[in-house]
Parts: sequence; C-alpha cells; structure tokens
Amino acid sequence: MNRIRKILQSLSPTSLRYQLLFKMLIILSLILVVIGFFQFMVLKDFLYKNEAEQLSGKIMSVPIGALGEFAEPPGGRERPHFFLVENVSLSLIQEDGTYIDLLEENGLVSPRFTEAELGSIKENLGGRSRADYHLVKDENGTEQLVLFRPALRNSNRFQNGEGAILQMGISTAPLQQLLWQQWLTFMVLSIFAIAAGMWIYFSVIKKTLGPLSNIVSSVQTIDASNMAYRIPQNQGQEEIDLLSESFNDMLQRLELSFGQEREAKEQMRRFIADASHELRTPLTSVHGYLEVLLRGAAQNPNQLSMALDNMYGETKRVIKLVEELLLLAKLDQAPELELQSTNLTELIRDMKPQLSLLAGKRVITFHLVNDVYANVNSDKIKQVILNLVQNAVQHTDTVQGRIDIRLESLEDAIQLSVEDNGSGIERDKLPHVFERFYRIDYSRNREYGGAGLGLSITKAIVEAHQGNVDVISLPGEGAKFYVRLPLG
Repeated sequence: MNRIRKILQSLSPTSLRYQLLFKMLIILSLILVVIGFFQFMVLKDFLYKNEAEQLSGKIMSVPIGALGEFAEPPGGRERPHFFLVENVSLSLIQEDGTYIDLLEENGLVSPRFTEAELGSIKENLGGRSRADYHLVKDENGTEQLVLFRPALRNSNRFQNGEGAILQMGISTAPLQQLLWQQWLTFMVLSIFAIAAGMWIYFSVIKKTLGPLSNIVSSVQTIDASNMAYRIPQNQGQEEIDLLSESFNDMLQRLELSFGQEREAKEQMRRFIADASHELRTPLTSVHGYLEVLLRGAAQNPNQLSMALDNMYGETKRVIKLVEELLLLAKLDQAPELELQSTNLTELIRDMKPQLSLLAGKRVITFHLVNDVYANVNSDKIKQVILNLVQNAVQHTDTVQGRIDIRLESLEDAIQLSVEDNGSGIERDKLPHVFERFYRIDYSRNREYGGAGLGLSITKAIVEAHQGNVDVISLPGEGAKFYVRLPLG
C-alpha cells in the first residue's frame, strides 16, 4: 500500500515526474499520429495504384471485335454479354457521349462524366500517354476507381478527339476496408506501445530523478541543529551536481547567518545586562542619598550640600550614558550624515586648547600635515577625536603620560592616529576593545565616568563615514588607534 501511495503521489499533477511523463506522452502520441497518417496515405496510394494496374490488365483484355459490334451493331443481331467479377462496372462511351452499359445487371452502375471531362480523357488517350485512374462516385453513392481505353485501335481518330472509349471501374470498398483494418491495427499497436513506453519511461524517470529525491530527503532533515551538514555533490548528473552545490552554498550562508544571529543575541544580552548594571549603579547611589536626606540629613547644611553634589554627579553620569546609548541607536540605523568638505588640519588645530585641557599634565603633541581635506561631518569627527584622546588619558600616567596625535594623507585614504605610552592592551583583548560596555580593566576607578561606550561610538561614526578604525598595541608599550577615512 505504501508503494502504491508513493506512486500515486509521484503522479500528482504538480509533481515533476507527472509533468515529464505527461509531456512525453503527448509528444509520443503526436509522433505516432503523424506516423500513422503518413503510413495511411502511403498505403492508400500503393493499394490504389496496385488496383489500378490490375484493372488496367482487365480493361485491356476486353475483346476489341466485340466492342465493334456495340459501336456498329448489325441489324437484328444480339449484342454480346460480358461476365466479369463483381463490384466492377463496364461501359462503352460513343463519340456523341452516349453511355452503353455492357454489364447491365451483372455489375456496378457506371459513373457518368461530363463532356468536358470526357474530352480531356480522350486527349490523354489519343496522345498515347498513360491515363491516370479517377476516383468518382456513381449514382448510388459507391466510390469507384475508373480507367479508360480506346474502344477501337484507331489512333488517328483519337488524335482528332473522336472515337468511342471504354470505361471500366471497380469499387474501392474492399480497399477502404483493408486501409481501416490496417489503421485499426496500427492504433492498437500504438496504444500498447504508449503503455509500454509509459511504464519504461516512468522507470527511467524514477531512476533519473533519484538523486533529486535524495536531495529533497536530505534537505528535509536539516534544521538549526545540524546546519553543518552538506549534500553530496558528485552524483553523476551535471544539473543535480549544480543544484547540490547551490544548496550547499545556501546552507553555508544560512549557517553563517544563524551564527551571526546567535552572536547578535548574545551581544544584545550582554548589552542589556551591562546597560542595566551601568544605570543601576548611579540610580542606586541617588536613591541612597535621597533616603539619607529623608531621614533628617536635609537639616544639616553640610550633609545636604554633599548629598546634592553627589546626586548631581550621578545624574550627569546617567544623562551621559543615556545620550551615548541614544547615539549608538541612531548610528545603528544606517544614518545619513550631512557631509561637507572639511579641512581636518584646521579642525584639529582648533581643538588644541580643549584637548590640552583634557590631557592635564600629560604631554600631548601634534604632527599634522597642512590642508588635509575630507568629506565629513565635522561635529562627529570632533567626537571621534575626543573619544580617542579621552581613552588615551584614561590609560596613561597622570604625569609621565604622552599622547601623540598624527594626521597624514596616504595614497588611498586619510589617516588619523592617536598614540599613547600607557599600559597597552593584551593580545586576547584586542578584538573586543570596540565592543559596547567592554572595559579592559574592570577594577579601574571611573574618574572620567567612562562606561565602555566611547570606542563603540567611535567605530560607529567612522563606519558611517565609510571608513574603518583599528588598534595596534602590546602590553606595557602603549596603544595606537588608527582611523582611516576616504579621500575628499
């Protein structure tokens, strides 16, 4: 039953096997019909010509002397009678077009021709050309194959379109019966041939489409838990191999997409946890100071001032963190920045006082190439520079720290670098420095209120400018951050 069910399912109108089998059946049927038609026509022509040859021998065997008696009968003498096979007509057509039936009641009724047709027939006979047979129906509706010959051997009169002619016809019913029997035999054999062809072709299709069925079965077993599975590609059929290769490429892309999705979910989970932690700390601090104030500390001016100052600082941290999160959210939505040609050299020179104030007692030096232009958003680039310098400040010594800012124009890009002599970054931590809320040293005192978002914002801004940012660092040897932007 399962085998029959599978066969019926494979013969569904929407299945590939059914469509191939159905189309092949139509093609085979059309071929057999065309072959049968031409066979019918060829056989018909052969039978009719063969019958015409036999009829020609019969008409030539009619005695000429007896025909003369019909043409010019002596007075009082009876005309002779002819006895031929059944289904034959025999007539003598005189010069004036009068038909004389020679078989009377023993044969078929002779079909009649018009004077014009008889004239054309006499011309062909007089020219001694082979007269073709004619197919015509008599007055009873019986189709006859008809031949003609001169009644008397007097070719001079026929050359002048004169003289009597002999007409003999035979019924084509036996020929038609034989033709239809052959046609019926051919149709029966064709039906058996189509049935056998369908069975053989179905078996061939089943074997040929076997690799395709294997691919379908393999694909049905693939889910998110076994995305590493690959379909065998060398199955002996070029099209199936190409399909397998395409499926494997798709599976590879899906596996990569699932991996990226899992990684994105994990990053989102860490992001939410880190954001919650960063927000909880200042909010908890504010809540604690409010409780102290509600318990009576508000009556003490010194305690009140200290609590308000601390709450103000914590709220600033919260506001800054929220603003950074909003900025990252906007940058994640593929923002369209308003870019304009900007002299980066002058932009950094204008920022020197602000950067020097941020560096404090650290030595900050500038190595700038004059007139370096780029299509950028000046406010966003300033934020990039501030973030990189602030990151260098956080990881260098207060007194012995050195920060170098370098701007240069390369062959294919503009490069901005910020280098420090701080503690450096360990090799296993380098790939994570641009992740959100990632801090190299979690025990570091947050003197500058950093939440681990500065480098993430820097990367998002640079990528929004179609650029890239990277870092080179060794433990104890400082770090060097590179920002490359397209040429303006």
